[in-house]
Amino acid sequence: MLQRPLLEDRIRRALARSRAVILAGPRQVGKTTLARHWLPPDSPRYFDLEALDAAARLAQPQQTLSALHGLVVIDEVQRAPELFPLLRALIDRSDTPGQYLLLGSASPALLRQASESLLGRVEVIEITGFNLDEVGEALQQALWLRGGYPRSFLATNDVDSWAWRQQAVNRFVEQDLRQLGIEIAPQAMLRFWRMLAHCHGQIWNAAPVAQALGVSQPTVRRYLDVLTQAFMVRQLQPWHANLTKRQVKAPKVYFRDSGLLHALMGIRTLEELLTHPHSGASWEGFALEQVLQLAQPDEAWFWATHQGAELDLLLMRGRQRVGVEFKRADAPRVTPSMRIAMAELELDALYVVYPGRHRYLLDDGMEAVPLGHLLAQP
Repeated sequence: MLQRPLLEDRIRRALARSRAVILAGPRQVGKTTLARHWLPPDSPRYFDLEALDAAARLAQPQQTLSALHGLVVIDEVQRAPELFPLLRALIDRSDTPGQYLLLGSASPALLRQASESLLGRVEVIEITGFNLDEVGEALQQALWLRGGYPRSFLATNDVDSWAWRQQAVNRFVEQDLRQLGIEIAPQAMLRFWRMLAHCHGQIWNAAPVAQALGVSQPTVRRYLDVLTQAFMVRQLQPWHANLTKRQVKAPKVYFRDSGLLHALMGIRTLEELLTHPHSGASWEGFALEQVLQLAQPDEAWFWATHQGAELDLLLMRGRQRVGVEFKRADAPRVTPSMRIAMAELELDALYVVYPGRHRYLLDDGMEAVPLGHLLAQP
């Protein structure tokens, strides 16, 4: 298992300032492994709610939790939403010595309970698969092909990685959705998910997808929202400013893990990926996720006008505005669209991220940056 020092440091700092921290993300991304850095699973203060003995130990949760000192870890906490009001009461009691690290598979109910019951008392940290900073620049293409799920990325070969991702897709639609309290027919979700793979990197339009599936537009919007809440898909929202040009108002849709995208598109090898018609869109989404994970901005948007000007990613951090364009090209150049975005969005800087090796200036405030060099930017 690869070390994840930056993520471990984020969790450590969150625990230092908060009585409760939630690690939220899809299954199999390493939440339990991370938690074991702070508490071994055989500790009496570690509760895995998928295990029968842990459920039995929490049969009287108030008596059990109020008596514990030090860090308490509750894994798969979304299985016991009734614990959130109790945790709020325990956190608010000044004489309560406990601190809580809560692990949850992506669940709308989990985050809703956290926001309502633990508002102002808990930090939520999203946990994803491995990123480029963790695996190293030399393994960039392997990470792009296989995605960041540990068992997929660390598989012995591409065949084993592909097999794991195929099983992960089936397990998600057949088991995980139901365990998260979401009732959608597995085959319907699988058909939608595969169709959505061909919308990756595009502005969302429900109409053709609904027509192809023979369902209503509200139904496909619900499917999209379910995948978004489960951290499988990102809906990148458009930035609206008081500008003279008409602006796009629908979100862009990206798969959050490139390996699952490739599994649903039938891409098994790097050779197939590099020659696939959607290779450019796949790389854009992969690079976008790397930038978001490494930059940790306050807000992230895309920007587009109906006249054709666009910006792939607009990052906000405090009062700073940074634009990012993604170009799968050997030597990207300045485009008219980039100049318009630089001026109209009043960007402090604009980075053109590409898969090359050399970093170079494009224009005043604009720079071409290899993805592997972006680990300390923007």
